[in-house]
Amino acid sequence: MASQLEFANPVTAYPQLNPDPQHQPNPGLDARLEPKPDRGERTYRGLGRLPGRRALITGGDSGIGAAVAIAFAREGADVAIAYLPDEEEDAQAVAELIRAEGRTAALLPGDLLEASYRDGLVEAAVQELGGLDILVNNAGMQFWSESIQELTDDQVDRSFALNVQAMFTLSRAALRVMPAGSTIINTTSVQAYKPSDVLPDYAATKAAIKAFTKSLAQQAAPQGIRVNAVAPGPFWTPLQVTDGQPDAKLDGFGQQSWLGRAGHPVEIAPAYVYLASAESSYVVGSVLDVNGGAPTP
Repeated sequence: MASQLEFANPVTAYPQLNPDPQHQPNPGLDARLEPKPDRGERTYRGLGRLPGRRALITGGDSGIGAAVAIAFAREGADVAIAYLPDEEEDAQAVAELIRAEGRTAALLPGDLLEASYRDGLVEAAVQELGGLDILVNNAGMQFWSESIQELTDDQVDRSFALNVQAMFTLSRAALRVMPAGSTIINTTSVQAYKPSDVLPDYAATKAAIKAFTKSLAQQAAPQGIRVNAVAPGPFWTPLQVTDGQPDAKLDGFGQQSWLGRAGHPVEIAPAYVYLASAESSYVVGSVLDVNGGAPTP
C-alpha cells in the first residue's frame, strides 16, 4: 500500500474491504479483525509536526485510536493510550510501534465507566509523560437496536457515560494542566448528521459531542487551548463487529460512500495530526468530516 503522502486515485488508493460475516465479543480486537485494516504500520510517514508533544488518546489500542497513536509517534510525540484490560493484546502491539519510533508509550488500562479510573486518568498520563498538551477523546461505545422498545435505559446510560460524560471529566482535568498551545480533539461521527435508525443512542451521543466541542472551544480559546473534533464515516474497526451494527450489514460495508469503499484508519489519522499541530493554529471549534463522501451540514 502507498504512503499517505503519495499522489493517487482515492477510489483505489487503499484496498476495497469486503468483510465476511464475523462477530467478536465486546470490546473486540484489531488482532482478530478480518480483513486487516491499514492503521499506518507500514504506510504512515511522519514529517516531524509534533516534536516533543505529549498526548493522551482514549481507545488508543485499536481502530482509529491506534492509527492516531502511530501517526503521533511518527510525528515526534510521546503517547499514552487508555484502553480496556481485555484489549491488552492490541495495546501492546501499538506500544511496540510507538517505541520503535524512539518515543515513550505509556499503557493505562482501565474502564472509563469507572469513576476512579476516569478521574485519575489525566494525572496518570501526566506522571508517565511528564506533562500533557494533546488530549484525544476517542473511546466510544456503539450497539445497535432494532427498535427503541429493545433499547434499555441501562444501555442509554452506558452510551452517554462513556461517549459523552468521560469527555467532560477528561477535558476538565486536562484543562487544569495543559499549557497554552495545547489541543483537545474529540471524536464525533457522521451519525451526528445522518443517524441510522438502529443507532439512536449512539447517534444522540455523537450529536452531543459536536455541540460539546463547540461550547468548550469557546471556554478554552482564551487560555490558548484549541478544541476541535473529527467526524468519521464508515471506517473498518472492531466497533463494527462487536454488535456495533447488524452482522448482515457487513456485506458491502462502506460502499455507500461517494468513494465506494470503507475507510482504513490510517486515512483519518492525518486529520488528528493536523488539529494537534501548529498548522491548525486558527482552527477552533471546528468539526472535520472524514467520511468518504456523505451529505453533511
